[in-house]
Amino acid sequence: MIRINLLPHRELRRKARQQQIAGLAGLVGLLAIAVVMSIHTISAGKIDYQNGRNQYLTDQIALLDKEIAEIGEIKAQTQELIARKQVVETLQSSRSEVVVLLDQLVRLLPDGVYLQSVKQDDHNITLVGYAQSNAWVSVLMRNLESSQWLESPLLIEIKAMTVNNVRQNEFNMKVKLKRATMDAVQNSLPATAAKS
Repeated sequence: MIRINLLPHRELRRKARQQQIAGLAGLVGLLAIAVVMSIHTISAGKIDYQNGRNQYLTDQIALLDKEIAEIGEIKAQTQELIARKQVVETLQSSRSEVVVLLDQLVRLLPDGVYLQSVKQDDHNITLVGYAQSNAWVSVLMRNLESSQWLESPLLIEIKAMTVNNVRQNEFNMKVKLKRATMDAVQNSLPATAAKS
C-alpha cells in the first residue's frame, strides 16, 4: 500500500528554518550587544584611566607652578640681599676711605696752609682753605699729586683776602679720590683707627 503524507511538510520545514534563523539572529544580536558592551566598557575604562592621568598631570603642574613661584620669590629675596650686601660693603669701604682721606690730608697739608672745609661727592673732593702765599697752594697741589690715594688736583680759584687782620689767600680746589680695595684701605690705616 502506498502511503501518502498529506501533512504540510514544507511548511513545517520552513517554520523550523525560520525558528533556526530567528534563534541565530537572537544569538548574533546578543553576541553583538555583548561585543558593544565590552567595547564600551573597555573604552570607558581607558577614558577613566586617561582622565586620571590628566588629573595627575594637572595636579603636578599646579605643584610645579607653586614651586616656580616660590623659586621666583627666593630669587627676588636673593637679589635684594645681594643689593643690601653691596650697600653695606660700599658703606664699609667708604667709612674707611673717610679715615684714609682725612689722614692723607693731614699728612699732605703744608705748614702755611689750613683747610676751612672738605666736601666729598663720590670720587670728587672739594677743598676750601687759606694759605699764607700762592707758593703754599702750589706745594699742596704737588703733595696731593704724589699721594697714592688722591689724584688730579685742580685749582678752581685763589683770591687774596684779609682774615683777622692778616693777608691770606683763599683757595678752592678739587681733587679726585682713587678707589682702592678694602685690604689696601685697611693696611693704610693708622694702628689706632684700624682697631676701632
